[in-house]
Amino acid sequence: MTHTIDAPEASPRPEIATLGLSDIRDALAQGWRDFRRAPQFGLFFSAVYVLGGFLMVFLSAGHVTWVLATSLGFPLAAPFAAVGLYEVSRRLEQGRALDWYKVLGVVWDERKRQIPWMGAIIVIFFLFWTFFAHMLFALFMGVSKMRSASLEAFLTPEGLTLIAVELAVGAAAAFLLFSLTVVSLPLVLEKEVDFMTAMLLSFETVRRNFFVMLVWAAIIATISLLGLLPAFLGLVVALPLLGHATWHMYRKALIHP
Repeated sequence: MTHTIDAPEASPRPEIATLGLSDIRDALAQGWRDFRRAPQFGLFFSAVYVLGGFLMVFLSAGHVTWVLATSLGFPLAAPFAAVGLYEVSRRLEQGRALDWYKVLGVVWDERKRQIPWMGAIIVIFFLFWTFFAHMLFALFMGVSKMRSASLEAFLTPEGLTLIAVELAVGAAAAFLLFSLTVVSLPLVLEKEVDFMTAMLLSFETVRRNFFVMLVWAAIIATISLLGLLPAFLGLVVALPLLGHATWHMYRKALIHP
């Protein structure tokens, strides 16, 4: 018996729908439903992501500035980690069989398509953020403290100002990345479209539904940050919920001919 990997479909450019706040509620409910229907996949993909978080913190151990930068920048990689969850939701939606070979096969097959290019952009965002966080630290706290700063240093006026600026800049960068990927990542998984076209369409979708997408981004950020608090372990539940819900928001945001 042989297995086949389902190829994405080629299609004309989809239309952008008008979204409401009720769509966010529905997407979260549908995302939670998908997680409950296939928890093994959600736990697997989120565990890989959480282990990556532990590795990043381990590599930056002893350097407070690195821990702060990687912890705040870590959620930027979440969309790329959620590709497997999009595939699970797509199969549940279409009533297709859910088995490890097919799901992981689709994820593995994406290495030859558009998602690696988008992953490279996410990595560039993350590297830029890490560099910028260090530059801000040197500006507010001084270069001499980059290796010796303690947590108490962040409670000083300079430290609190640094945190406020990093949060503001990080939020702006994260929303830009969100705008470029919230629709494009699920789209390139499902359809044959180049990553630049998909990202421009994603940006336009956010622009036309700015308030709803801003609320959606805030919800994602809040759940993701709460998931970071207990040593990244909250992401074991947060990532599957948000990954599945993002798929359903994508389905609501675009109308395919």
